[in-house]
Amino acid sequence: MATRLTHGLSALWRAIRELSGDDGYERYLAHRAANHPEQAVLSRRDWFAAQQQQQWTGIKRCC
Repeated sequence: MATRLTHGLSALWRAIRELSGDDGYERYLAHRAANHPEQAVLSRRDWFAAQQQQQWTGIKRCC
């Protein structure tokens, strides 16, 4: 019973992280390893800064 509960809570936590985007760096690392293994990866700090730069620069409007 406890194992099933632990497994269920773990799955729920993974889903929450995925929906919120909190697992973005891990997904970035998996993508780089699968598709660009010869290239160096960004550190977590540099990746986060690049994400912030991309999100907050440029024109952000609908029309």
